[in-house]
Amino acid sequence: MKYADFYQRSIVTPEQFWQDESALITWDTPCMQVLDYSHPPFARWFVGGRTNLCHNAVDRWCATQGDKAALIAISTETNTERTYSFNELQAEVERCAAVMLALGVGRGDRVLIYMPMIAEAAFAMLACARIGAIHSVVFGGFAANSLASRIDDARPVLIVSADAGSRNGKAIPYKHLLDEAIALSSARPAKVLLVDRGLAAMELVAGRDEDYASLRAAHLDARVPVTWLESNEPSYILYTSGTTGKPKGVQRDVGGYAVALASSMKYNFCGKAGETFFATSDIGWVVGHSYIVYGPLIAGMATIMYEGVPVCPDPGIWWSIVEKYKVTRMFSAPTAIRVLRKHPPEFMRKYDLSSLRALYLAGEPLDETTSEWIAGELGVPIIDNYWQTETGWPILSIAKGVEDLPTRFGSPGVAMYGYQVKLLNESTGEECGANEKGVVVIEGPLPPGCMQTVYGDDRRFVDTYWSTFSGRQVYSTFDWGVRDADGYYFILGRTDDVINVAGHRLGTREIEESISSHANVSEVAVVGVEDKLKGQVAVAFVIVRHGEQIAAEAGRAALEREILGVVDHQLGAVARPARVYFVPQLPKTRSGKLLRRSIQAVCEGRNPGDLTAIEDPASLQQIQHVLQDCVSK
Repeated sequence: MKYADFYQRSIVTPEQFWQDESALITWDTPCMQVLDYSHPPFARWFVGGRTNLCHNAVDRWCATQGDKAALIAISTETNTERTYSFNELQAEVERCAAVMLALGVGRGDRVLIYMPMIAEAAFAMLACARIGAIHSVVFGGFAANSLASRIDDARPVLIVSADAGSRNGKAIPYKHLLDEAIALSSARPAKVLLVDRGLAAMELVAGRDEDYASLRAAHLDARVPVTWLESNEPSYILYTSGTTGKPKGVQRDVGGYAVALASSMKYNFCGKAGETFFATSDIGWVVGHSYIVYGPLIAGMATIMYEGVPVCPDPGIWWSIVEKYKVTRMFSAPTAIRVLRKHPPEFMRKYDLSSLRALYLAGEPLDETTSEWIAGELGVPIIDNYWQTETGWPILSIAKGVEDLPTRFGSPGVAMYGYQVKLLNESTGEECGANEKGVVVIEGPLPPGCMQTVYGDDRRFVDTYWSTFSGRQVYSTFDWGVRDADGYYFILGRTDDVINVAGHRLGTREIEESISSHANVSEVAVVGVEDKLKGQVAVAFVIVRHGEQIAAEAGRAALEREILGVVDHQLGAVARPARVYFVPQLPKTRSGKLLRRSIQAVCEGRNPGDLTAIEDPASLQQIQHVLQDCVSK
């Protein structure tokens, strides 16, 4: 089948297209109406149909592959591994569901999950889905203030947490942060359910805090039937990272999400029941929801839940997992691959990776150098994809399950089925032609699986996402992009990360790509810094491949000139950074995203904001020191 025809059918006849796709999941009651778009931009999919995420992820597979692996929980932090079959996973989820019911959780109630990457976190998510509760997962270790704002917004009746997570062999206590957050919030949960891993001491609050192990033991033989939900009932709330002020909760439905995940696992990720999927993200992010917990299980695959870092106990750990569990599809981030590239390839080459069919990357722009290196090492397709917390599954990619189209370096691919992607001129709102830069937008209705609204605030949903262009109601991704003549998109960076230099608008991605092409550049972050004369100037922070070149002041100056010359040649003098600083590491979140806004704040002498999710606080301090050293000189 030609992908162009497949895509066109999804756009021209969306109701028939998604009616066909809905057969990929199990329904207790078929829908009465595939799409209700009578109140745009709010789309309701599979109206009247009743289904359940947990049933589709777990129960329906027990009859045909109950003894096969479903959840593989691995922690290199605690040196533990446990494989749960579909039968065992169903039993654990029913026990967790019974515990929740005993603690007063009911259909439509919110349950906040603040946990490390352990099996119990997946049990809790699936148990909520089973009984019709709405889960809200908050990244483990988030600061008390950030957690409190989410508690206030979701108003959970139960919080599920643990004594601690672990990172690089160091325990990260959660309980004191949770207690502080509850004290700060106005919405006090009736109960807190705690998994005690024995990593950190914690004081229990009498009458509120409950021990998970004890309650699980009391419900070992529990049988909890699934609660069939109307397709448009909320399944979960996921707060977008980096929010300030009142948090923005992305609200997802049940039926549309299940169909979208089943469809994407078939066409995008080519997953097959009985195989193994390994996504290296965290359940605190959308990738963890869609492609650690729900997506692979809905496809009947075993899914790996990994607690640890990619270089500990050594940089071969991920590849040892691929070999041991015969991983067929792997999903990671370009940043993680760049980290692994710094280490000898022998750590990868000593493992049998013949089971692996493809590596999918998302979260950050994928540069050509990184893509070529990992493709050469693995000998499998490297498939980029672009999407957002708000969409729940890829907007741009290559759907090799439909047609084996070629990938293009620097591009996440073409518009995925169901998404009417367009590029609009920021000033006029008119559609851009080939190779013209514009804002990436999506015409309504959004396809199944995308956000329904901002939780508790429909007005904010409209104002934030659908009101960018006057007189035209389109969903804005807030990303710049270009599209070539063949329909391949290239993402240039956030519209709010655009650098305005003397009236010229430049995407940070364009400058970063140019600098990355220098042979001695390993990683780079470009930010716009306030300048009295030009409005803003670009400033680059670079990690080099060969440190000896910058050991002396003369070497640093020479390399800076070389890099500036590359930018001059490729993009012109207007894009030339005002300075290039050399640093040993760049500040990133634990999921691998560069903290560009924090870097910008440090450059401008402002507070860098909430750094709860930062991988290593020393990385931002090193940037401060480099800036101070330059000022003193």
